[in-house]
Amino acid sequence: MSIRFAAANRGESATIARALTVPRRRSAANDNLPGLARDALLRAALRHFAEHGLAAAERARDEALRAGHAGDSEGYKHWLEICRALDRRMAARLVAGKR
Repeated sequence: MSIRFAAANRGESATIARALTVPRRRSAANDNLPGLARDALLRAALRHFAEHGLAAAERARDEALRAGHAGDSEGYKHWLEICRALDRRMAARLVAGKR
């Protein structure tokens, strides 16, 4: 008696399935800022995380608050973006005025 092997047919390889599916747009999920600005921000956020560990987002939030109270809008934006890179929800609460 012979043994026959027939591999399972995956649905996506069928001609009709390929014709009916919409191709997915493939892009990185974290492509929010273009080019060098994003690289510099990511580098700063990683350096900040390396210094402060899991408390890095809270410290970035505190720095943003200090800069905001001092009237330093550029400093506030910088620290807000670092906070956003580390913890989006915390940054959203900061923008909303909740601590």
